[in-house]
Amino acid sequence: MTTLLDVAEMLKDARKKAGLSQGELAQRAGVSRTTVARMETVAKGDMSVSALVRLLEAAGYDLKAVKLGHARTVEDILAEQRQDDTP
Repeated sequence: MTTLLDVAEMLKDARKKAGLSQGELAQRAGVSRTTVARMETVAKGDMSVSALVRLLEAAGYDLKAVKLGHARTVEDILAEQRQDDTP
């Protein structure tokens, strides 16, 4: 089961992989830096889904629901196959 703390860590990891500071991510997503900091630490014990989606998109990620027990989506498999087909 994924907890809010897990989601917060995923968001932080996505931001870092995108090479963005909290302030830069906040600016791209149209939220305050404080919002980013709160969401990365789950400071209020709650997380706005709309803010999470905007932040992930600003870092170059998409939020997807994946069936339990399946680590990859159909889109992931197709993308891998396309990469294998390119010379």
